[in-house]
Amino acid sequence: MENLVTDLDILDHNNTQACDTVKKTEELNTGKGRKLYIESYGCQMNFSDSEIVASILHNEGFDTTSDIEKADVVFLNTCSIREKAEQTVRHRLIHIKGLKKHKPELLVGILGCMAERLKTKLLEEEKLVDLVAGPDAYRDLPKLIGQVDEGDRAINTFLSRDETYADVTPVRLNSNGVTAFISIMRGCDNMCTFCVVPFTRGRERSRDPQSIVAEAQDLFDKGYREVTLLGQNVDSYKWSPEENNKVWLEKKGITNTVTFSMLLEMVAQVNPALRIRFSTSHPKDITDDVLYTMARYDNICKYIHLPVQSGNSRILEMMNRGYTRERNSW
Repeated sequence: MENLVTDLDILDHNNTQACDTVKKTEELNTGKGRKLYIESYGCQMNFSDSEIVASILHNEGFDTTSDIEKADVVFLNTCSIREKAEQTVRHRLIHIKGLKKHKPELLVGILGCMAERLKTKLLEEEKLVDLVAGPDAYRDLPKLIGQVDEGDRAINTFLSRDETYADVTPVRLNSNGVTAFISIMRGCDNMCTFCVVPFTRGRERSRDPQSIVAEAQDLFDKGYREVTLLGQNVDSYKWSPEENNKVWLEKKGITNTVTFSMLLEMVAQVNPALRIRFSTSHPKDITDDVLYTMARYDNICKYIHLPVQSGNSRILEMMNRGYTRERNSW
């Protein structure tokens, strides 16, 4: 085990790059009637969700555009992890207000965690906003857009206990054709005292592993050579044919499950030329089985995104992180 851990390099600040905080849709012209523009803020899960939104609306007659001034529908896919993230969105709405003044028919919607946290309050505070949809309501977007087209404002912030969008093939946005993200689960059951995620993304639900493997195979066949398995806490992935919600799975005593180490191996076996990464891990949930699986397959990158948060056990307890400095002194 010591050899397994020492094989993993620790990245210092000089070797890391700041991640993008804002991404927007690319131009896609297939002759459809309406143009969709999405700006995505915050974590990679939001960027992945925007690909799901683009896919759902592409099937409903929308092309995407990279130019907000050409858009018929503008969505801001938002983050609530810090107050600054929400203020960034509110400032962006001031700019969009100017666009809507010259184009009154422009539909403006707020998606994601900020939508889920504020719910109807967003419609009350931001008169510009026509539509509010939480992370589990994206299948409902065509109906919500229809309500706005009829002259109403629309909202759906219902959190699902089983939604994973497993059957939705994402429209790859901002893609280089080589790397892609695959969402393997949604939500989080870790009630860290500083984190809003369980309240904005709901409880943990794991996606059918066969749909994940099929997506990885499809990406490889299209020329992609690296995928990142994505979740708020990938080490907590647990799925069975009877139940995909971790809380209910454990309450029912279901033991015939696919764990993250098993899923990791299944994806690694798609093709030796497909490099595998995963994000994010949790210090209290990562298992020896995951490390052994990484060691067995050369195409699983020897890299773990592990937010340890603090080197002080008292602070870790106050954070409700579920581990101590002494336990995880690697």
